[in-house]
Amino acid sequence: MLTLTKLDNQLIFPHPEIAHREPNGLLAFGGDLSPQRLMLAYSMGIFPWFSDNELIMWWSPDPRGILPLDQFKCSKSLKKFARNCQYHITINHAFNQVIDTCATIPRNDSGTWITQEMINAYKNLHNLGHAHSVEVWQQDNLVGGLYGVVTGKVFCGESMFHKATNASKLAMLALVNMLKTQGAKFIDCQMQNSHLASLGCIEVPRSQFLGMLQQHRSQAFAPSLWHPQTLNLNQWL
Repeated sequence: MLTLTKLDNQLIFPHPEIAHREPNGLLAFGGDLSPQRLMLAYSMGIFPWFSDNELIMWWSPDPRGILPLDQFKCSKSLKKFARNCQYHITINHAFNQVIDTCATIPRNDSGTWITQEMINAYKNLHNLGHAHSVEVWQQDNLVGGLYGVVTGKVFCGESMFHKATNASKLAMLALVNMLKTQGAKFIDCQMQNSHLASLGCIEVPRSQFLGMLQQHRSQAFAPSLWHPQTLNLNQWL
C-alpha cells in the first residue's frame, strides 16, 4: 500500500531520500504553490508535478537528471547554424509568453503537467525574481524558449519548446554559457529524456545530486545576470 506524507499549512517537507521508488520519486502531496513553499522545495531538490483535477504532488526522483555545464554538447552544425541564423535571443523579455507556450505545446503523452495553477504560481515566482526565461525570436515571433527556477547558483529547468529549427537548442546554448560566466556547474534537469541526453544531460544518484545542490544553494548569481537583455551568441562560438 502506497503511503505518502500529507502536507499542511506548515512550510516543511520530508527528506527527499524517503521518496518512493515506484512511482519514482513521489514524496508527498497537498500543501500549496506559494512562493515560500516552492522555493523551499527547490532548495531541497523537490519539485511539484501533477495534472488538472489532481492534488499537488511533490517529487524527488532517483536517479536525477543534470546537465554538467562543461559537458554541454554543442555540435559543429549547431555552432554553424547559430552563426548564420537570423534568430535573436533575449533574457526575461517574455516569461509569461514562454510558460504559456510551453503549456500548450503537444507532448508525447498527449497532455501537459503545466496546469493553470502552475502557470500562475511560476508567473508569481518570476515577478518576485526567482524564475527566469530565455527566449528565441525570429523577427518579432517567439519561436523557442525555456524557463526555470533559480536556487543559489543552480538553475532548475522546468520546460522548453521550439517552433523553429534548433530554437530550443539555442536557448540552452545561451543559458549554459550565461551560467558559466557566474561559476555555476550544472543545470537541474529533473528527469533525463532523449532530447536532453543529446545535449549532455546525464543521470546521477539522488544522494549525489542533493550533495551538489547543498554545495551551491548558499551562493548567488549576480542580479544583473537576469536583467532583461539581448544576448550575442557569437561571443561563445
